[in-house]
Amino acid sequence: MKTYSIAVLPGDGVGPEVTAQAVRALEAVGERFDLRFTFTTFPVGAAAVAAANDPLPPATRAAVTHSDAVLLGAVGDPALDGAPRELRPETGLLALRKLLKVYANLRPVAVHPALLGCSPLKADRLRGVDLLVVRELTGGLYYGEPRGRNGKSAVNTLAYTAAEIERVARVAFDAARSRRRLVTSVDKANVLEVSQLWRETVTQVARDYPDVRLEHSYVDTAAMRLVTDPASLDVLLTENMFGDILSDEAAVLAGSLGLLPSASLGPPPGPGLFEPVHGSAPPLAGRDVANPIGAISTAAMLLRHGLQLPEAAAAVDDAVAAALDGGARTRDLALAGESWIGTAEMGARIAEFILAEALEGLS
Repeated sequence: MKTYSIAVLPGDGVGPEVTAQAVRALEAVGERFDLRFTFTTFPVGAAAVAAANDPLPPATRAAVTHSDAVLLGAVGDPALDGAPRELRPETGLLALRKLLKVYANLRPVAVHPALLGCSPLKADRLRGVDLLVVRELTGGLYYGEPRGRNGKSAVNTLAYTAAEIERVARVAFDAARSRRRLVTSVDKANVLEVSQLWRETVTQVARDYPDVRLEHSYVDTAAMRLVTDPASLDVLLTENMFGDILSDEAAVLAGSLGLLPSASLGPPPGPGLFEPVHGSAPPLAGRDVANPIGAISTAAMLLRHGLQLPEAAAAVDDAVAAALDGGARTRDLALAGESWIGTAEMGARIAEFILAEALEGLS
């Protein structure tokens, strides 16, 4: 029996609560498919600042680089908003992505039929929505130099090389080949020179994928299409900041930010980084109200993209769908008058469905 080592970084706020349910789902997968996982926990973000005065301590750095995959909860604490940059939780997150060289962030967005009423959009605009945001993750404004503040003046630098653009574009085109064969590349080429390079490079890459249709879209147009005609989108290819904003906007399609997973991938054989899209939500921490589905679906992406276990990943996705079909709702998904369950109970029900499918197969 092969053993897979998973570095678990629960993080801050609701991170530990939802991550615990993702681990529960993976344990159920291990029981069903006769797989062995070892989970080791390390601090990151504000929790790491409290423990080691470093948002990404050396022990965490060493652990993630020697694991098969990294499962991250969330980082962020408003108590550190005024801290020096090197002590802010987000600095640890950016350093983690850079350390693992995970340059392509995959954020799938699909609308479950049972949750059509949870979105502010009308149901007729949500039918058939199944898109994938491919976000460049280690370049752009979040990493560019020079950066900083000097009194009432501040600067951030937006920079990309053609090589950085090409490698993430290929991830998007490869993904489109197993979907509806459409890539919508997002830029602001009418204003930004960096976007002009982006458009030119993506166009060149598209020549290697004659079976995939490429369309270009300014970021403001893409933002409008996400709410006016989201079913027309298949793979949305973006630079770092545009992808950050658009993928959060896309959460309204699914009904809640708490539903959405993500996978951050780099060159093999390095470990991938897997984290739900939502933030740390400190006001919800410790109240058993956070939605763990994003974290559990992230575990499915870890199985599929990180460990190449597609059957196990499908079992998790099927269990999530079964729980929702059965009427299980966390507070963020419950409509007026509907009952809802807590974080731990939702995780328990999904784990039960994973195991129930195994028992059914034995009967």
